[in-house]
Amino acid sequence: MPAYPARIDPRNGNFSTASDQPADRLDRAIRAARPDLSWGQIRSLIERGKVRVAGTLATESGQLVPPGSAVSIDVAAPRRSKAAGAPPLAAERVLHQDREVVVVDKPAGLPTVPFGDQSDTLEQRLKALLGQPVHVVQRLDRDTSGVLVFARTRAAFEHLEHQFRRHTVHRRYLALAHGEVAGGTIRTFLGPDRGDGLRGSIPNQELGKEAITHVEPLQALRGATLIACRLETGRTHQIRIHLAERGHMLLGERGYVRDHRGPVLPAPRLMLHAAELGFVHPGREVPMRFQVPLPDDLTAVLDSLRPA
Repeated sequence: MPAYPARIDPRNGNFSTASDQPADRLDRAIRAARPDLSWGQIRSLIERGKVRVAGTLATESGQLVPPGSAVSIDVAAPRRSKAAGAPPLAAERVLHQDREVVVVDKPAGLPTVPFGDQSDTLEQRLKALLGQPVHVVQRLDRDTSGVLVFARTRAAFEHLEHQFRRHTVHRRYLALAHGEVAGGTIRTFLGPDRGDGLRGSIPNQELGKEAITHVEPLQALRGATLIACRLETGRTHQIRIHLAERGHMLLGERGYVRDHRGPVLPAPRLMLHAAELGFVHPGREVPMRFQVPLPDDLTAVLDSLRPA
């Protein structure tokens, strides 16, 4: 249940979250207090250093706001300086680190790598925490949460990259999808343009790249299904495309929407979470597997859709 505002200052829109509600994501709390702002405007305000929680500058849309917290929005506040660099990644986000690899739990709302003039990324925050650059082995979409691995040496990067190329890495995602999703394997060939300007499945196997997703329904919900997706390949937006093309768009989807029919269930962001990651350690040659639970925002949407 979202932490709806207890008090809103009519002069500036600042507010305090209700003291009798559980903690909620910052962007959801602002949206509840300021429905006049779009999700994009809210995230832009946070990224540009215009939002403070209990007097402290907020840097993540997905950070949790405790009950009874004062949230201030000052559009005239100085823009957060890019020269200052990204803040360090929270230490509790690091699941494992050694001389070769570091495994982290990525928060939603934070890009993995820079895009355009974006300077606050998971890569940069991890660099700030470790005091040294890392090698990007895999990526998660900005709004996708969950576990991923970075390499700390060139040799480790090449070893891990080889595993990803050979599709020997274990990757299991949890997601909320519209409708009643059946289990099975989806195998298509993905191209940059399926004919309507979107990435998607195309009939020409020579022009597309093979994409295989194993789908398992976990729980039937009201208007949706909690599903697990195991990737055999790792193409860009593979899960989002495969489910959308079958009429089961993920909740919170804003790109692959043209194949959706029927009502759209509300969600604060893309309801996709990288729950499990397994690979062979590049130095010790032993299998490693990591699992992270559903984040609070996805759990809140899941609970709201459970049958009465």
